[in-house]
Amino acid sequence: MGSHIEPSDERVEVAHGLELCVLRWAPADGDLDAAGAKAASGAKAAPFLLVHGLASNARLWDGVGRRLAAAGRVAVAVDLRGHGHSDKPDDGYDFARVSEDLRALIAALGPDFAKPIVAGQSWGGSVVLDFAVRHPDLTRGIVLVDGGLTDLRDAFPTWEICWDRLAPPPLVGMPLSAVEGYFRTNHADWPEEGFQGSLGNFEIRPDRTIAPWLSREHHKAILEAMWGQRTADLWRSLRVPALVVPVDGGEGDWTAAKRAGVEAAQAAAVVSGAPVRVHWFKGDHDIHAQHPAELTEAILAAEREGFFSGAETAPPAAADAAT
Repeated sequence: MGSHIEPSDERVEVAHGLELCVLRWAPADGDLDAAGAKAASGAKAAPFLLVHGLASNARLWDGVGRRLAAAGRVAVAVDLRGHGHSDKPDDGYDFARVSEDLRALIAALGPDFAKPIVAGQSWGGSVVLDFAVRHPDLTRGIVLVDGGLTDLRDAFPTWEICWDRLAPPPLVGMPLSAVEGYFRTNHADWPEEGFQGSLGNFEIRPDRTIAPWLSREHHKAILEAMWGQRTADLWRSLRVPALVVPVDGGEGDWTAAKRAGVEAAQAAAVVSGAPVRVHWFKGDHDIHAQHPAELTEAILAAEREGFFSGAETAPPAAADAAT
């Protein structure tokens, strides 16, 4: 069911002179069943807003969006400012402005899109966490997919060191064939839609070379904002349910840092009162592209059990699983 579902592609104005490109999946005829029509609480089922990571794009969510629609849900994935086919202003890449873009987007999508569950991957997780702290009344809960757990300052004592280590490689002018070969070799177990979504990170030029949609200057501005973000402070201020989906990619030190981040988030949430559920995956950082079916089921299972309505029916220990 739902394998035929394709998203609509539209542009939404979120500020004067700034339009964001969004992909919208809606249930096909016959896909809106009783489970999809209502959430566990009996209220109208929440829509989903899907937010990509740094230098990524909305198409990485294709597999998840399609499966949400097959389950009778509405899902929207957005190209954030500077990314994909959205506008690319000279400034506004701090968390406050990006969160405001999301607030305006939710408002522009209309009353049927009120109070979505907002999922973000990597940097998108940090964006979603910031958004939920600023606008707790606009979301039923958040899903942090391998993001929103660690502070870059813990790994890099100065911004200059951070930029030196994490600056993007020079990809402008690289042959498309080389990029395709890299993804095919390093992500051989990804579904085709995940592979195609990754190619969506780049403008493909007439000479069959590529350029990242996100410019180096805008990449730097976002990374500097990430280095300045204090994740622990946000967790202490969170007031909405958070499903945390970290990924064990086999990198010992980095996975250990994520585990410490999960523990810190859970401890901070005890103070804030925000419900937190953790579901570990094994795989790649872009787990939403690699294993969209499993991730979609983890999110919908949490909702079925009342997690996002504050009426959780499953014991917390049952949710701390690894996939």
